[in-house]
Amino acid sequence: MSQAGVDTVAERADASGDAGDLRGRTVVLIGGGSGIGLRVAHRVVTAGGRVVLGGRTAARLAGAAAELGDAASWRTVDTRDSASLADFFDGIERVDHLFTTAASYQVGPMRELSAAEAASPFESKFWGQYHAVRSAAPKLAADGSVVLMSGAASARPAGLAPAYIACNAAIEGLGRGLAVELAPVRVNVVSPGTVDGHLWANRPDTARAAAFEQYRRETLLGRPATEDEIAHAVVYLFTSTFTTGSTLYPDGGYTLR
Repeated sequence: MSQAGVDTVAERADASGDAGDLRGRTVVLIGGGSGIGLRVAHRVVTAGGRVVLGGRTAARLAGAAAELGDAASWRTVDTRDSASLADFFDGIERVDHLFTTAASYQVGPMRELSAAEAASPFESKFWGQYHAVRSAAPKLAADGSVVLMSGAASARPAGLAPAYIACNAAIEGLGRGLAVELAPVRVNVVSPGTVDGHLWANRPDTARAAAFEQYRRETLLGRPATEDEIAHAVVYLFTSTFTTGSTLYPDGGYTLR
């Protein structure tokens, strides 16, 4: 980009005023039909932006869009399928901000998982985000951003899940690499700890209680996060116009223990 182009981006950032102002912006949220992605969507709409929700389940996306109102639209997409991603982004004129939470994988000890199970975090969470960014790249606004999703286990492993831990660390490295390649588009990573949200709500009560109690003991703030707290961190990274190549840990001080 020419210096004139860089100056224009900086001038737009300076003129934007309120860091939470997303008026006129289009935010693409793959996995935005539920959980953290949906909470981000609510914050974007409140800040004046429009959201395009993506995911594999049409009924879930339609319900989320109805909840959000006229500022939301939706399209089905499977991040494991390059043709599906191409079709998804072909229907979007411009992407100001991108955040992808859609992923499905297995975790566990190296000695217990099959090779395919151990690879699943990379196949879904790492490569899913990689290919989403690759497909979105031609549509990304020069003063826009990408936020990747990793997890605080990258910095402090919570249990026996080495492939999953390595995947999260790889995503943080990917964020730094993409920040260099896509500049001046900003690329950052959000790396939450344990979140009291829809994923844990679908797990057995005993497992959830044990995990939350462990997290209370091992964090400075003594509790899991809420989905809305993680969404706040994501929107901060959308709107922090001089932050790129960084990883933000909204983990309640877990990585400091």
